Amino acid sequence: MEFRESKYLIFDTPKKLSIKFIIKWILAKVASPYYKVMYWWTAPKIRQKKYTVSICAIFRDEGAYLKEWLEYHLLIGVDHFYLYNNFSKDNYLEILNPYIEKGVVTLTDWPIPQGQMAAFADCAEKYSEETNWIGYIDLDEYVVPNHDNNIKDLLAKFTKRPLVLIYWLYFTSSGHLYRNNENLLTEDFTVCWKKYADIGKLFFNTAYDYADDLPRNQHMHHRWARVGNHVLPPVNVFDKVCAWGENPVPTDDMPAQINHYVIKSYQEYGEKKKRGGGVHKDMHDEQYFWEHELMSAKADYHIFKYIILLKKKLNGYK
Repeated sequence: MEFRESKYLIFDTPKKLSIKFIIKWILAKVASPYYKVMYWWTAPKIRQKKYTVSICAIFRDEGAYLKEWLEYHLLIGVDHFYLYNNFSKDNYLEILNPYIEKGVVTLTDWPIPQGQMAAFADCAEKYSEETNWIGYIDLDEYVVPNHDNNIKDLLAKFTKRPLVLIYWLYFTSSGHLYRNNENLLTEDFTVCWKKYADIGKLFFNTAYDYADDLPRNQHMHHRWARVGNHVLPPVNVFDKVCAWGENPVPTDDMPAQINHYVIKSYQEYGEKKKRGGGVHKDMHDEQYFWEHELMSAKADYHIFKYIILLKKKLNGYK
């Protein structure tokens, strides 16, 4: 028997009912109380650093989207960005220069094919001493605090947790064959999957060790961290322990989500395929577009509480 979704989540990889699955499920249930105790027992001392919340991202030819992405995340409370340029040939530097001059962006050239995971590790190694949190997301991902209005307020609840997993909500084309890139991406795309994905991206608490040497940490969606001799799993936005592939989600009222604009318009999807990315050697094909497009089942407007503020910022209003 194969399961492709639960009540609130669509599985990135279908789950098969097997002895291995049952053992992992039991382990996750039994271990959860243990890890909750360990979070408290091993919690390192927290000190305020230069930045509270930063974002690390690798990009390639994302000039059309950089300004909206930066201004949006500044709006929700992000202090700083560690950006890794991966073979860009567009006008990215023209867009980033004002943010670099203001000290908002630290830019690193990163000419490494499929260099995302290496860039993330480099960021943790170099910059953990100057920021309390590092969120590892992409340029097509927007963090949306649903219960809070500021990312700092959300993460303040997790100071004794090593990593916080925020689930993806996949957004599709919203019927756009072509799109004017001068429009807001966050306003143009509102149609999404009927449920959240069981994967997303992590915010790393830099009071802990990034633990890039752990074999399980070759995967970007479910990393563990270390404190002393203890290795600890992430929690999700409900403060539920996420270990051995389990994602306990008690409701679809997510405290926060990541809007993943994975395909955008049909035209933009084709352009993205041509320029490639920082993770996969071969970009997704036409089938990938339709697999996501045909999962569209609802509209989501959580991000719209920020749209007017974002428009004012991008248009120079005070």
